[in-house]
Amino acid sequence: MAHEFRKREEEEELIKRFEDNLKKNTNSFFDIDAYEVIIDYYLEKSKFKKALVAVNQAMELFPFSTDLITIKAQVLSNLEEYDEALELLERARNLNPSDIDIYISIGSIYSLQGKFDEAIKIYNESLLFDEEEQDDIYYNIGLAHQSQEQYESAIEAYKKSIELNLSHEGSLYELAFCLDVVGQLEGSLSYYKKFIDEDPFSAAAWYNLGIVSNKLEKYDDALEAYEYALAIDENFASAHFNMGNTFMNLELYTKALDSFKKTIEIEGPSPEVYCCIGSAYENLSQFDLGLKYYQKSSKLDSMYDEAWFGAGSCLEKQEKWYQALHFFNKAIKLNGLNADYWKAAAHAEFKIGNIISSIDAYEEASQLGPEDKEIWLNWSFIYFEQGEYAKAIEVLLQGMDEIPDEPEFFYRMTVYLIENGQFKEAFNYLENALILDFEGHSVLFDFFPKAETQKALYKIIDQFRKENKG
Repeated sequence: MAHEFRKREEEEELIKRFEDNLKKNTNSFFDIDAYEVIIDYYLEKSKFKKALVAVNQAMELFPFSTDLITIKAQVLSNLEEYDEALELLERARNLNPSDIDIYISIGSIYSLQGKFDEAIKIYNESLLFDEEEQDDIYYNIGLAHQSQEQYESAIEAYKKSIELNLSHEGSLYELAFCLDVVGQLEGSLSYYKKFIDEDPFSAAAWYNLGIVSNKLEKYDDALEAYEYALAIDENFASAHFNMGNTFMNLELYTKALDSFKKTIEIEGPSPEVYCCIGSAYENLSQFDLGLKYYQKSSKLDSMYDEAWFGAGSCLEKQEKWYQALHFFNKAIKLNGLNADYWKAAAHAEFKIGNIISSIDAYEEASQLGPEDKEIWLNWSFIYFEQGEYAKAIEVLLQGMDEIPDEPEFFYRMTVYLIENGQFKEAFNYLENALILDFEGHSVLFDFFPKAETQKALYKIIDQFRKENKG
């Protein structure tokens, strides 16, 4: 711990000295290792332009360092200057034609450009002369195939990666995902058990079986597999972490907390683990503690959108709508393609009274997550509450196009049509709703509290029950 603190102090001092030089426009000498620390610091903080300044300075002093050329290409790639990055990497390849990191970097940029076939070609080239990192190369080949929805080829690549390195977590997760997509996950259990048969004292083999069992929602089997892994290696951090996720799936949140905290004991804090601890506390209704850990997560990585969303979720559950909205908007800024973020922001806007903003957010959410019934119900309800019944009906009809046989939609449409005076149409929808889910009719009485209306509705429902007996 003291060593880590000292290391952090030294890094902070180095960054301060570098930034002082920039302000004063003076040149202090930094060796190549110092420059790499400075550049890594800026990359971690997503300050890519400052990283570019640092790497340019370093390259003036060390122009033939292939490491620096590769790092500059990475910085340019983050700035989406892909062509310039590729030119640099080709220069580095000419200087050092057998450097595997250069090939992986070129392949990575081709993938970012959507040139997956070129990426696969360069990865395959690198396999000819590298033996140490072949598991990573096959992993990258798998990702390139997966991006093109070539799942069978991706599966083949991931399996080769795992055969070389049974502990390659990226390949394990992606293999399970691809097998799930092609409907082969259940059948693949024998593939994973094969590793245990070969070496029953392999913690990694049991861990792999745990991952697949969890994916198949066989949570008790997953826990048993993780327990075997931890009996073999009690400091297997990933096994503790994934056991925590399985406990979350079983809604055993206190046990999940123990697993997540054990993960931190072994390998130190990370944004993901802090975020999971926040989620466990949130599910235990300990919202202040949940908020605290979500904020710890976002401090470690300000770009981690799930942490910002989690913080907003804890505040929402305490009805702190303005504060919640701030965090939801931050999550949207980082990841504007998540329907849940827009839905949460829409609800907060509605609670604050920003009706137009709420409608806009629900519209965005509906485009990103049209299969989420809550979006359509909540969005249409805004118009209903404003007395704009025709608009409420219009929105709900859009939802019914996306989710045709959702009983709640039929019951809600019954409500909207009654309020709009379209009684004949309302009863048609009510009849369909009763066919789809008879017991769901109780929701109607929430919208019609008057006794005489409830009595009339009950009469119709009772008549339907008698006519459809047996």
